Amino acid sequence: MEAMQAHVTLRQIDAYRFEVRLDRPAEWTTEMDEPAPLGKEVGPNAARMLAAAVGHCLSASLFFCLQKARVSVENIETDVTATIRRNERGRWRVAALDVRVQAHGVAPEQAEAFERCVGIFEDYCIVTASVRQGIPVTVQVQRV
Repeated sequence: MEAMQAHVTLRQIDAYRFEVRLDRPAEWTTEMDEPAPLGKEVGPNAARMLAAAVGHCLSASLFFCLQKARVSVENIETDVTATIRRNERGRWRVAALDVRVQAHGVAPEQAEAFERCVGIFEDYCIVTASVRQGIPVTVQVQRV
């Protein structure tokens, strides 16, 4: 079976603040932190990074399909809301992700090809498909 790997290294800077180094290229770094009162919010927390990963993967998958179908789009804007609530044991969990994708500038004569892409693009988003195994993810796509 074919496989790929992605490698991320986290190094504690201070309390809940970590430097995140991504494997490729070596200069990709960011910081993550927890919201107050635990952290100082100098970077996103894990729930926000998860929401960003799902949003990016869906946006990129839709764009890829539109490119393949020769549907021109001015830009794509994606809004992701992560609902975080306590589970039955009182532990905080990402309970749901709600994604709204807006594709700007799709010509009316390309609406049929656009709708074909809307019908299949989610299946090609590896992050969303993986997350859906444990977290409900709803997706709405709109031409604007």
